Amino acid sequence: MWDKGEKLLLKDKHLGPLVKKYGHCRIKPSKKQDYFTDLVESILSQQLSGKAAATIFGRVRVGLGGEVSPAKILKTKDAKFRSWGLSRQKTSYIKDLAKRVERGELNLKKLDTLSDEDVIAKLVAVKGIGRWTAEMFLMFTLARQDVFPVDDLGIRNGVKKMFGKALDARKVGQLADTWKPFRTLASWYIWESLDNR
Repeated sequence: MWDKGEKLLLKDKHLGPLVKKYGHCRIKPSKKQDYFTDLVESILSQQLSGKAAATIFGRVRVGLGGEVSPAKILKTKDAKFRSWGLSRQKTSYIKDLAKRVERGELNLKKLDTLSDEDVIAKLVAVKGIGRWTAEMFLMFTLARQDVFPVDDLGIRNGVKKMFGKALDARKVGQLADTWKPFRTLASWYIWESLDNR
C-alpha cells in the first residue's frame, strides 16, 4: 500500500537514504474489532518509553483475561489497574473511553469512514485523548497516508538528527509539506532513523 509513496520519497535528499536503509513501511490498517484495544494501548503509552508501555499493556491484557473490551474495563476495579502499573489518571481515561463506547456516544467502527479532522474531533472529546493520541490512531490503526505529528518528540529528534540542528515547529511543518501526500510514511522513516529498539 505504500509503494507509490516510497518511490516518491526515494527522490527526497533527506528521506531517500532512509527509505533505502529501512526498506518497506510496515504500517497496515488494524481490523475494526481492534480499534478499542489500539486506543487503550495509545492512552497507556502516553509519556512512557515503548518498553514500559508494552510491559504495562501486557499486564492489563493478561489481567483482563486476554480481552481488552469496554465491558471488562468497566467491571474492573480501579485498584486492579493501579496494581498493573496504571496511574489514577490513566485509569480514569480508559474508563471514560470504555463508557463512551458502551453508551454508543463514540462509534469506533465508523471512524474509518470519517475525514482525518473528524476522527480527531471525535477522539479528543474523550478524556485523556489529545491531538497526538488521535494522530497515532490515524497513522497506526487507520493507516491514513498523510498525517504528520509535528509536536511528536521522536519526530523533532529525528529531524534534528537529519539536519544536525533543532528546527522549530513551523520549520518542521514546512519541511513536512514537501512530503505530502505521504507524510505518514515520512514520519515512519524519521522514527526508524532513531533506532529506538
